[in-house]
Amino acid sequence: MTDWDPRETIAAKRERRPLPPGDVERFVLAYATEEIGDGPAAAFLMAALLNGLDDGETLAMTRAMIASGETVTFGDLGRPTVDKHSTGGVGDGVTLVFAPLAAALGLAVAKLSGRGLGHTGGTLDKLESIPGLRTNLEPDRIARQVREVGCAVAAQSSRLVPADGALYALRDATATVPSVPLIAASVMSKKLAVDSDLILLDVKAGSGAFMKEGTRARDLAEACRALARGEGHPCGVAITDMSQPLGEAIGNALDIIEAVEVLRGARHGRLRDLSIWFAARALEGAEGIPFDEASSRAAAALEDGTASERFARMIEAQGGDPRVTEDPASILPRAPLVLPLLADRTGILATIDAEAIGVASSTLGAGRVRKGEQVDPAVGIVFRPKIGDRIDAGEPIGEVHARSQDAAKQAAARTLASMTVTGVPVEPPPLIHDWFPSDGGG
Repeated sequence: MTDWDPRETIAAKRERRPLPPGDVERFVLAYATEEIGDGPAAAFLMAALLNGLDDGETLAMTRAMIASGETVTFGDLGRPTVDKHSTGGVGDGVTLVFAPLAAALGLAVAKLSGRGLGHTGGTLDKLESIPGLRTNLEPDRIARQVREVGCAVAAQSSRLVPADGALYALRDATATVPSVPLIAASVMSKKLAVDSDLILLDVKAGSGAFMKEGTRARDLAEACRALARGEGHPCGVAITDMSQPLGEAIGNALDIIEAVEVLRGARHGRLRDLSIWFAARALEGAEGIPFDEASSRAAAALEDGTASERFARMIEAQGGDPRVTEDPASILPRAPLVLPLLADRTGILATIDAEAIGVASSTLGAGRVRKGEQVDPAVGIVFRPKIGDRIDAGEPIGEVHARSQDAAKQAAARTLASMTVTGVPVEPPPLIHDWFPSDGGG
């Protein structure tokens, strides 16, 4: 292998010639170990974006990403392990609810999450708004916490799929992010690096998602399932609606407050509904419990406080203040200015540009444009109406949490401009567009 030339791999992909799996793996590992630099890797990524990767090449890339670091194993926990991943959206706090809820239902959840980029929020940014909480956990620490608490949500470290971290940063810098095979390899390398009995994927489709068209969302769902199948892992994939913010909170501390309210049984709505749906699919796929019965168990765990108690234990185990589950407003950072968001029209809410609301929240400081930028945990937007609701001019429909009056007014204007209002009834979109159960059940 000493005479291997990465230029031959680049040329083959540029000319649409099939690549042997070994060549793909060699290229990815060479970049991860800095044997080759950004230039050749960028050329390969652009060729992959333009000409695609077939199933074998995508699986080879995924395996190389996993092989570039360590894996997390748990041994015999006495209960099934489940991992759930979302492709990202606006107001998507499902992981914050799902992880402790699934743990309360007797499952084990080890989740490698990401940070927000662009208009979508990041689970790690949300969790780190809790004072003291750490997400940079080493693999052995993740395994120990899952054994003791039942759930852990941590960052991808330099010891876990480091090739993916390096390639993702380069994809962002070279405008090669929107490639279904590259996205699938990135997502599934992180899932498959953690030993799980069942993987659940939430592929978002709609105005607030990276995959705005349903056909591309299905392409990604099928690509991810193929990778899981290639590695022998059961994987169920749902395509869910992101034509509007899932929850009401679009900000980091604000998302934690909303998640706490769901976990305590104090808030209903689409965020709660989707969290219960995924928890029920996890019980169905991992334990063989009928979906309706599993849904009832999940709802009960929210109502009786067991899910909230498990969230407090997870927070404490990761160094955070568990009192956030009792009185989040007194623990979490708060913005100095809260501006009421007042409807500027009367009618039925017909459409929402969810991405525009996500961008408005990011401009307040809740998100980042480039990787590595700091976020402000206190700021963000609360947006309450959903498609099909009636709104009246002058009616309070949310709030803007900001550092300055000017920033708040600009974010409010962008949020109001994201709405389309009509005079006729509008059918709300379904929460679940499609469901592809795992080959092994569900």
